[in-house]
Amino acid sequence: MTNHLKTVLLLGLLSGLIIMLGGMLGGRPGIIIAFALALVMNVGSYWFSDKIVLSLYKARELAPEEAPFLHGAVEELARNAGIPKPRVCVMPEEAPNAFATGRDPEHAVVAVTEGILRLLSPEQLKGVLAHEIGHILNRDILIQTIAGVMASAIVTLANIFQFTAIFGGNRDDGHSGNPIAALVLALLAPVAAGIIQMAISRSREYLADDTGAALCGNPLSLAGALAKLGAAGRHIPMQAGNPSTAQLFIVAPLFSMSGGMANLFSTHPPLEERIRRLEAMAAHRR
Repeated sequence: MTNHLKTVLLLGLLSGLIIMLGGMLGGRPGIIIAFALALVMNVGSYWFSDKIVLSLYKARELAPEEAPFLHGAVEELARNAGIPKPRVCVMPEEAPNAFATGRDPEHAVVAVTEGILRLLSPEQLKGVLAHEIGHILNRDILIQTIAGVMASAIVTLANIFQFTAIFGGNRDDGHSGNPIAALVLALLAPVAAGIIQMAISRSREYLADDTGAALCGNPLSLAGALAKLGAAGRHIPMQAGNPSTAQLFIVAPLFSMSGGMANLFSTHPPLEERIRRLEAMAAHRR
């Protein structure tokens, strides 16, 4: 089975979870509404994925004169990758992190937090930008964004269903459901969404690391950046956004808000393994 077919199947499973929760919430009318929601979210995420995620993190576009090094590095890396220069945005977050989004290389965005600009050296920051350009080049960003938006909807619907299961309410057929079974199903839906997100995103991080290291020409720049980001990220939580979009970031963010079941799953491979792979790549080049 090809990666493209696997991705379509996994996105279909996410859509199925939304429809299932809709049915549990509202019976047959709920299924119809949830199906329409899943369809709108798939189409809407395709066209507006960048706007949705950037608004979650209150990101704003940076003019070249505001951040000449950042723009220059993105332009150079995009030229190395053979893609148009992405837009450059900054998030008002102290937590050091970065992500890329957009439906294709022609509509891509690279976003960094204010914290990462203060934490990393210029070469390390270039390594991070190269990783994000790697995601754009490998066309990961659309799939990861759609998965994040849909998983966020599943968590929201599950939270609503948990409330209705606990506090009652009759179905449209006049019979009350089993509140314990309903609660278990509502708890399992975000777990399933998290597993599907992991299946979509984890292998893509290794590939983006490899691509980014090749684009910037120095695997150790990215390795050093990942080590710093991992150390700082354990102590500085993200203040905005949603845990369901965690797979977009270069390192898994620690959220200060309650993320429900989504926080139990890491969408990223172990940081130590990513660093080890990059160091081995650098040693092999010598």
